[in-house]
Amino acid sequence: MTSQPLKVLIADDEPPARRRLRDLLADAEPACPNRVVGEAATGTEVLAQAAEHRPDVVLLDIQMPGLSGIEAARHLAGLAQPPAVIFTTAHDEYAVQAFELRAVDYLVKPVRLARLTEALGRVRPLGAEDARLLPRRHLLSSERGRVWLIPVPDVLYLRAELKYVTARTREREFLLNESLVHLEQEFPEAFVRIHRRCLVARRHLAGFERVGEGEEAHWVAVLKDWPERLPVSRRQHQVIRAFRP
Repeated sequence: MTSQPLKVLIADDEPPARRRLRDLLADAEPACPNRVVGEAATGTEVLAQAAEHRPDVVLLDIQMPGLSGIEAARHLAGLAQPPAVIFTTAHDEYAVQAFELRAVDYLVKPVRLARLTEALGRVRPLGAEDARLLPRRHLLSSERGRVWLIPVPDVLYLRAELKYVTARTREREFLLNESLVHLEQEFPEAFVRIHRRCLVARRHLAGFERVGEGEEAHWVAVLKDWPERLPVSRRQHQVIRAFRP
């Protein structure tokens, strides 16, 4: 156990459950020094609080409004310095998914002091190699203190812009603090690379079109009901041959 108190984020949509966890953490403090740095009632709040407070561990309920605890854990695992996750839930059927996400422990409510103390004693920072094993349903964008969740099926394309990646939907653009390579590896079925700086959503891809003449001729990707044309690099011409509408 580290000499510094563990920074703990409590995430549960029920206030009584959060109060009980606070009381248990206080009781566990002599054996496992800890400090509650925040509380969250939804999966989205979990991500915002984690970005703000950088907790060492998140006590995470699974069934929460909007973004589930499982989905929130996938996002947390993708952070540069991901917190450890201890699931606290009234249901035991999610245990397999929880441990696929490298959860430290899975505590079934009502949480007991001895089990919580034991789980806290095993907390270790998760490494980058412990990132999500399953693709997410949403991408995360944080701007001006607000967290946006972008459904993956809504994304038309992903394009690298300096140190960020832009996710384009039909409504607007979102900045993601992720690498294009990582996104390509996580979503091989959803996106295809057409350029070193661009991935296109397969579900929105209508086909390819050759434009220009002579040496200026080149291929572009055509999206369904979308006016923008995206250039295809010579290195990625195999995606044109492999395309099936």
